Amino acid sequence: MNTTNKDQFNIETRGRLSAWSTRHKFPHRPLGYDYRGVETLQVKSEEWLSVAVAPYAYGFNYLRSQRAYDSTPGGSLVSVYHLTQMRDQPDQPEEVCIKIFVPRRNPRIPSVYWVWKSSDLQERESHDMSGIIHQGHPHLRRILMPESWVGWPLRKDYVVPNFYELQDAY
Repeated sequence: MNTTNKDQFNIETRGRLSAWSTRHKFPHRPLGYDYRGVETLQVKSEEWLSVAVAPYAYGFNYLRSQRAYDSTPGGSLVSVYHLTQMRDQPDQPEEVCIKIFVPRRNPRIPSVYWVWKSSDLQERESHDMSGIIHQGHPHLRRILMPESWVGWPLRKDYVVPNFYELQDAY
């Protein structure tokens, strides 16, 4: 008797990378597709480094962008990686979006600098603006703000020091 869920490997419901990752036992959670039809996956922080090699082996050899955002005030921070499959004829390259949710008290994610070198400045910027620590990054330090700056400006709970509303000035 076969107990395998028929939709588990169905490309329409799971996406090609999700189906491939499931077949090869890479832990992830499919989040569906974005408005452009790009497959979106969620990966746990502690599994990210081992899972990151899978899309690279699958052909996603270009890290188009990495960014971070604060999902809700007091909630999780999210690191987002947009990967592209670059080939000889890049008319319509396949893309995938991978999201890693981390708690704001200890926002640690393994760096993928050793997989995609283009993550260097992007991970530094998300560290500088959101406070996410990319473990194993060789140059993780502030890139936009001075080293003496306190806090992370893109967090929703950030309060600008010495900021006065215009109406308070009169």
